[in-house]
Amino acid sequence: MFVDKVKIKIAGGKGGDGHVSFLRAKYVPAGGPDGGDGGKGGDIIFRVDENMATLLDFRYKRNYAAQAGQNGSKRNCSGKAAPDVIIDVPRGTIIREAESGQIMADLTENGEQRVLIKGGKGGKGNQHFATARRQAPRYAERGRESKAYEVILELKTLADVGIIGLPNVGKSTLLSMVTNANPKIANYHFTTLSPNLGVLRNRHGEDIVLADIPGLVEGASRGVGLGHDFLRHVERTKVLIHVVDASGLEGDPLDAMAQINGELAEYSEKLATRPQVVAANKMDIPESEENLPRIIDVCKPDGIEVFGISAASNQGLDELMDAAHKLVKEFPEDIVFAEDFEEFREDEVRNAPFTVTMIEEGYFVVEGVGVEKMVGYTDVDTEKGNAFFQRYLKERGIIEELENSGIAEGDTVKIYDMEFEYFK
Repeated sequence: MFVDKVKIKIAGGKGGDGHVSFLRAKYVPAGGPDGGDGGKGGDIIFRVDENMATLLDFRYKRNYAAQAGQNGSKRNCSGKAAPDVIIDVPRGTIIREAESGQIMADLTENGEQRVLIKGGKGGKGNQHFATARRQAPRYAERGRESKAYEVILELKTLADVGIIGLPNVGKSTLLSMVTNANPKIANYHFTTLSPNLGVLRNRHGEDIVLADIPGLVEGASRGVGLGHDFLRHVERTKVLIHVVDASGLEGDPLDAMAQINGELAEYSEKLATRPQVVAANKMDIPESEENLPRIIDVCKPDGIEVFGISAASNQGLDELMDAAHKLVKEFPEDIVFAEDFEEFREDEVRNAPFTVTMIEEGYFVVEGVGVEKMVGYTDVDTEKGNAFFQRYLKERGIIEELENSGIAEGDTVKIYDMEFEYFK
């Protein structure tokens, strides 16, 4: 079974909590804090496996979650970091965030790895919070939460040349004649239910990959039939070979060409401008000789070359493939889809909830996803950054909440890795 689109859930591991303890040893009556740090949570990593050809494995397992890091312990012992979760996918897999549909990663190289979710950072043990003023802190930092996403995996066939056309025009026959691919071929529509790949080596020893894209029908760009499932695999191809039945036995070839090109343009503007050559197939049938000049006349204004071929009898295939090779060499770079997923969204950060906790008299801790992200991307050491952060604390009501919690001048406020004294 060829599976090229699935939805799964992924979640990184939480960081381990820091530990609260104090040194207890003979002849050390007043040992200091010795609580260890929590371990890092596991990452979610996607890796390209060249031996995978479909996303079938994800039909049976749809949830992937990394373990939490181990909590810290006494004697300054840090918790063990959790193992990473490595998810193998085929080459050419795009990962989209399900809610927004935006691209998070495009994996195109064998062995390529991408950390999609980082595990939560381990919390600091109480040893880190000892100061001259506060020598016996009885609190530690909790481990950071990681992220979780619902993602869509899409497999877009990696091919240099895509062979397109209406059903039953000879696409699979053409692929079988110029490569070692062995697609199922029969004289009825929709014999091909998934893309077939083949490798063509020209007379100069140069290889290109061809993909027989299953037959498109009217309305495919709107999802009619298996439209989107088929069109997905055209997007990566650099060059298109448009196969048309020149005999006209199953309809006017000019109408067929207009229909396919219209579906490509409606699905993606980029596909409409992709370099194309036309293979007028079935030239061994007498009626084809009458239609070939008409096809050439339509394509000539756009600079599209037309080759009269017979895939069944191997007529004109060398010239067609030479033209395809030439076009591919003009577009050497693989088509990779740009990532457009923005992990940080200021409106969400500004409205994220927070907590203010008085750990002990005169010591307050502020936590929350929005606060953590604001600290992460704001340089508070600069005048501008510090003013921005102070304004954020006031606008979000954090200062007001601290005052409601009983903070006084000179008390300490801790916001993740930052500590400062409070003054009005």
